[in-house]
Amino acid sequence: MIGSLRGKVILKDGLHLLIDVNGLGYRVLVSEKIWSKLKINDETFLFIYSHIRDDAFDLFGFSEVADLKLFENLISVSGVGPKTAMSIFSHTTREEIIQAVLRGDTELFTQVPRLGKKNAQKIIIELKNKLGDTSSFDLSGEKSAENDEIMIALKSFGFSPKEVGEAIKNLDGKEKSPEEKIKLALKYLGK
Repeated sequence: MIGSLRGKVILKDGLHLLIDVNGLGYRVLVSEKIWSKLKINDETFLFIYSHIRDDAFDLFGFSEVADLKLFENLISVSGVGPKTAMSIFSHTTREEIIQAVLRGDTELFTQVPRLGKKNAQKIIIELKNKLGDTSSFDLSGEKSAENDEIMIALKSFGFSPKEVGEAIKNLDGKEKSPEEKIKLALKYLGK
């Protein structure tokens, strides 16, 4: 499995980038936002989701690990494949997706091609349980990305969404890095 790629963009085709990594070209599907930011010969680093089927090996690229984790949650929903999930990221942001799930807003998802009301409702129902109580998180900008990273790390240690929410609320904001915040949250949670 390929987890990340660092290399030079040598071709842009549709929403695919061809990334040269030490002479080997990787074809990666990205969101419209990433595609429009990158130019030929730009150096880039992407977190990768590898999707293997009998007839294909597809790579999906993300600039932030929190986007990759949300993508993985989206494709865990029955009826939502990787291309549809990437299409969601092309039409909206991680913060907007999380807010829509928490509010139960199907309209955001039904604007995405190939995604009907039934699947939009499934996304909300299934992701609401996985995201847990994130309503107290600041979903704007840098702090949101940092909180997402902390939330994912703590959930990977087996803590419930409620415990994670309490630990994040307990942080006083004086910590400098996400790593420091994770250590303090783990200390708070008794690990």
